[in-house]
Amino acid sequence: MALTKAIPEISSSSLTTIGGLGALAFMQFGVGKDLAAVMIKAIFFSMFSVFTLMPGLLVMFSNLIQKTQHKNFIPSVAALGRFSIKTRYVIPPIFAVLLVVSFIFSSKCPFLFGMSEIRAYRVSATQLAKDRIRSNFGKQNMVALIVPAGDYGAEQQLLAALGSYDEVDSAVGLANTEAIGGYMLADSLTPRQFAELVDLDFELAQLLYSAYAINDEDYGKVISGISHYGVPLIDMYQFLYDEVAQGYVALDEELMGELEEYHDLLSTARKQMEGKSFSRLLLYLNLPEEGEVTYDFLSTIYTEADKYYDSSAVYVVGGSTNALDLSSTFARDNLIISILSVLFVVLILTFSFQSAGLPPLLISVIQASIWINFSFPYVKGQGIYFLGFLLVSSIQMGANIDYAIVITSRYLALKSELPPRQAIVEALNQAFPTVITSGSILAVAGILIGQISTDGATSVLGTYLGQGTIISVFLVIFVLPQLLYLGDVIIERTSFKLKTSTQSFRSVGKVHFAGRLHGHVKGEVDAYVDGTITGEIRPLKDTKKAAGVEEMGDVNHEES
Repeated sequence: MALTKAIPEISSSSLTTIGGLGALAFMQFGVGKDLAAVMIKAIFFSMFSVFTLMPGLLVMFSNLIQKTQHKNFIPSVAALGRFSIKTRYVIPPIFAVLLVVSFIFSSKCPFLFGMSEIRAYRVSATQLAKDRIRSNFGKQNMVALIVPAGDYGAEQQLLAALGSYDEVDSAVGLANTEAIGGYMLADSLTPRQFAELVDLDFELAQLLYSAYAINDEDYGKVISGISHYGVPLIDMYQFLYDEVAQGYVALDEELMGELEEYHDLLSTARKQMEGKSFSRLLLYLNLPEEGEVTYDFLSTIYTEADKYYDSSAVYVVGGSTNALDLSSTFARDNLIISILSVLFVVLILTFSFQSAGLPPLLISVIQASIWINFSFPYVKGQGIYFLGFLLVSSIQMGANIDYAIVITSRYLALKSELPPRQAIVEALNQAFPTVITSGSILAVAGILIGQISTDGATSVLGTYLGQGTIISVFLVIFVLPQLLYLGDVIIERTSFKLKTSTQSFRSVGKVHFAGRLHGHVKGEVDAYVDGTITGEIRPLKDTKKAAGVEEMGDVNHEES
């Protein structure tokens, strides 16, 4: 019977949590779908365990539970309920002002899209080492410019153009890396220049260049004269090494040693900076990893590269470009997640409480807690990682609204037996242990994660989740009762009833009945009953059993 009564409340709470987290699946980035799937799956497993395993454990250990009972350490909060009634015309206006102010502040929350500026409360050894490097050598923001390979002349011009900007500390690529003798790796050398550089016989150098031209199918150079034929230094070194390795060219021992040394260095440089189809140019910027100034200069990099290469074959990668991509989609993702999470929760609450006016009251309290929570980054001038913001917002909307559901369900149930003023006092008193227990667990878990984790993103996520839960519990206890009491007229006028099946039965003996009983029990009864009745029950046709009838003894029970 207890499980039957708890199922609607647990289901509503779980569905609102699923609705809030499910909105993450609509993020443009795939991580949103992964997060939503993992967390929703965990909720389903939790519900399955609660509905199947938990009842059996409670029955199995019922004797132990009874023996280990102790006095209730959570005091009665009836005085808090009476305080809510007395302040019903004071707190809601203050709450309305707080709602507007927190919305403005949270909309100005500084978001971080890179990981470099995120700090944890507990600093790891790795972070300490990075801090020392920064203090000694300063910050370094490196981006890689990917361009089609093979045109060293274009690379040299592009590197020179980018290096002329004040925002660039240095621009490095194969084309402007010094090799030997004052030559760059990509400088084109004639046979005489190459022979003088490596101390090679000029006639042998000419033959080597002729072989290179034939291998490159550039026969015109051989016919017109090879003496003015220029080949990039790095390519000629590689070709000479290959010819020696195949036995076509013989060098003395000293020259061979130098060739192998330079070949190793040049091969390493080529592997780092050049692939089969693309070359990599490294730009070291004196700009922060993210920000409008950095994003504007990324556009400048593309503009310069477009002068030498096809724009569709140019790519810029690095922490700054990642931050730019994330920032460009964040506004859309944030809007979609906010709208869908609220929409899902509103639909679930509307059909759970059968009132169209009740969900906005509950949503306003939780949404206010979200806005207040993310007003702190703006007030403190401390950026927050965007993914942490999206996660905490979804969890707060989906999970913390459970506290509002507990108080509201108690109030609606008690209102049928008590005046609204007494019902709100008793509802808060009954729901307080559940709210404070659940809220404390989530708040403590979040704060501990924030204090213990050395990962910046995880630490921030835990901190704001714990802080947001505390704010939600505070508003649910000190603001929601006034809103329910003052909004009772709206709740009643917007309520609707779903069709429910009716049952008639006759029972003689001892039964436990839960629901609306309209019939005769040694006299006519028309009431909502939750208790044990001994005697003969003859309900009328419109009796509705909310939780069924449980036989307690010998009865003459006839269902029709």
